[in-house]
Amino acid sequence: QSGARINISEGNCPERIVTITGPTDAIFKAFAMIAYKFEEDITNSMSNSTATSKPPVTLRLVVPASQCGSLIGKGGSKIKEIRESTGAQVQVAGDMLPNSTERAVTISGTPDAIIQCVKQICVVMLESPPKGATIPYRPKPASTPVIFAGGQAYTIQGQYAIPHPDQLTKLHQLAMQQTPFTPLGQTTPAFPGTYPHALSRYPSLTCRGAVTMSPCICPGLDASPPASTHELTIPNDLIGCIIGRQGTKINEIRQMSGAQIKIANATEGSSERQITITGTPANISLAQYLINAR
Repeated sequence: QSGARINISEGNCPERIVTITGPTDAIFKAFAMIAYKFEEDITNSMSNSTATSKPPVTLRLVVPASQCGSLIGKGGSKIKEIRESTGAQVQVAGDMLPNSTERAVTISGTPDAIIQCVKQICVVMLESPPKGATIPYRPKPASTPVIFAGGQAYTIQGQYAIPHPDQLTKLHQLAMQQTPFTPLGQTTPAFPGTYPHALSRYPSLTCRGAVTMSPCICPGLDASPPASTHELTIPNDLIGCIIGRQGTKINEIRQMSGAQIKIANATEGSSERQITITGTPANISLAQYLINAR
């Protein structure tokens, strides 16, 4: 009915992302229909409840962090103008969503206020396109706890322990034998979390893709791959955009990648600066990508 293209991300996650693409008119129609549908659901759920005040419709938008400054405006002027002219509540999250360069923008109010608010946000986004590469937010699948006992992997479903497929049991047996895993990043130049059976750098043992594991009981296994060091040389005239004002950009890259990044002081007569990146191969490959994107 709206004429927009609508894509809904896969359903094995607690959150799903609805992507709406098309001319602005089609986007507003789709948002209007979604907002009215949400209000209908709130009204229906209130008929069985004792609550007297009707909660507002709330939507969370996912916006590239590089566009959030334009949305907030100088000293918060733009976001204040949007709040006052539409009557909607608008909040821009301070932190980026996990493993991405996007932030959540929460809008709440009546369906009409939300539609007007989305219109104004779209105008800002068209006027100020995203800068640099955007790493999209991907919701994590809901994970099932895993327990290892007697060399067999079990998943917990309700009150029962269900024996788990062979690959998890094999993974556990490998871990018990202290077999070193191929560190992430040494087989394919991809991002943390794209390896179906690789161990991620987080202390709890997590595998994304074909197998997902939550914190589990794994005696004798250190889930952190060994740290290594990588060096890059960057032309002097580009170092400023990597460091950012008062170090904001380099600190953002450190935080997102989990790597330690040291930038050598400028040496006389040299047109380049040395950057040393230390961390797991996954940390290093993500830090390199973010530096190249800057």
